Amino acid sequence: MTAPPAPYRGRFAPSPTGPLHFGSLVAALGSWLFARSAGGEWRVRIEDIDPPREVAGATQAQLRTLAAFGLHPDGQVLHQRDRNDAYAAALRTLLASGDAFECHCSRSDLAASHGIHRRCVATHPRPDPAIRLRVPDGTRIAFDDALRGHFEQDVAAEVGDFVLRRADGLWAYQLAVVADDAAQGITDVVRGADLLDSTPRQILLQRQLGLPTPRYAHLPVVVDEEGRKLSKSLSALPLDDDAPLPALRAAWSALGQAGTSRLDDARDADAFLAHAIDGFDPSRIPRGGTRILAASHNAPATGHV
Repeated sequence: MTAPPAPYRGRFAPSPTGPLHFGSLVAALGSWLFARSAGGEWRVRIEDIDPPREVAGATQAQLRTLAAFGLHPDGQVLHQRDRNDAYAAALRTLLASGDAFECHCSRSDLAASHGIHRRCVATHPRPDPAIRLRVPDGTRIAFDDALRGHFEQDVAAEVGDFVLRRADGLWAYQLAVVADDAAQGITDVVRGADLLDSTPRQILLQRQLGLPTPRYAHLPVVVDEEGRKLSKSLSALPLDDDAPLPALRAAWSALGQAGTSRLDDARDADAFLAHAIDGFDPSRIPRGGTRILAASHNAPATGHV
């Protein structure tokens, strides 16, 4: 007898490297709309496993912004900084099965292969080796993205043996996100298309660890007028917690959604979002390319590339 599908559970997982900007809002709103329109849950996870990049106070500021914009998560917020034991357990499993190994190679050692690791070439052992996932030759991962369609990657040739724990002892994103999505029971991952190339690695890890694979949908990435992702752009102005409606309307438009009189008449974020759930149409989300941001983060251009 086939078990019924798990109830929809999505998530938004920002890194605390600064305040949320318009690109963050598009990703948060998109994942929230998918979850709420499916009658499902929406979780928030703070991906704070890289302390050198963390900005003091950013986590609290991001959570305040989400609340000001009416994007309230279900359940407690998960912090990756509290998940070391879970990541260590996953790593032990991979080491015990032979799917992971210690690597003493430095970046300079791998320069000739453009950073792609296919075999260890280090001539001297390091006191702080990284741990990598062994990716056999010919390893190809394919999946069907809800927005982008069929996507396939030769992980061995294009990525190589990838890092699970860095040489500085910090956890790599790929291992942490896989362990956390499983622990939180995430059924659907809706995020920016800048992470599309990471998905095959995560699916490979899920298979090696015997974990379920969520469904994926990768949203258009908001860029500035020079084509740079907002997290790397001077246009990444922080959202205004005191005036959420203009940015919410702009994010709705960036997701390709149609305006309605009820949305136009909404006087606060909660009212806007309540009407947005009813009017949300995933088929209107742009399927390819990235959306261009105009001079103001509250008024993105309508075209995309």
